[in-house]
Amino acid sequence: MIDTVELKKLLFADREAAFFRLRGGYPIPLAGATWWAALGTMGYVVLDPNQWILFAFYASGLLFPLALLYARIFKIDFMHDKSAALDVLMPTFASMLLFWPIAIAAFWTCPQLVPLVLAIGLSIHWPVIGWHFGRTGIFVTHAVVRATACFILWNWWPSTRFTLLPFAVSAAYLLTVIAILNASSAQRQKMCLESAGLVGSQSHRTQI
Repeated sequence: MIDTVELKKLLFADREAAFFRLRGGYPIPLAGATWWAALGTMGYVVLDPNQWILFAFYASGLLFPLALLYARIFKIDFMHDKSAALDVLMPTFASMLLFWPIAIAAFWTCPQLVPLVLAIGLSIHWPVIGWHFGRTGIFVTHAVVRATACFILWNWWPSTRFTLLPFAVSAAYLLTVIAILNASSAQRQKMCLESAGLVGSQSHRTQI
């Protein structure tokens, strides 16, 4: 029987392998950056907050297809990947979707609140996604920085709620993509293998 410590090591190794194999699933945050940049642009084009909100609600359905498109372009097949921790993703995304009643209620009662609800609500799942890839720090940092920046902009620069706030979320996504690509590079993978003592053993097995 495998003890708890050994099981944790094996699970982390599997999660980390998925992180390097899928490059941290960066097509998904890249899709988020594109979507939020479009919302920021719409903030300057559409002056009616209600129209902006309806556009945001309907266009949110494009997030996943856009992620699939980027995954196809960059050959990151996250849809068919398998890992031991994969089962955590379905309840994670399901829990994230529970913020939508708040967004709809805000639309009916206080439309100005919707951009903040969307900005924070659509990041609720990020810490768990980070755990799934064995890189909780990067993903938690994204969620905290994003929520903090949007809270500050929404409260102290109300004129930016439908313009600069979405662009701030887009920028957070782009910076996170850069961090993910750096952390999942071949050099970083080699360093992780060396620190785990796997490079030498692999080369030894190859010689045998």
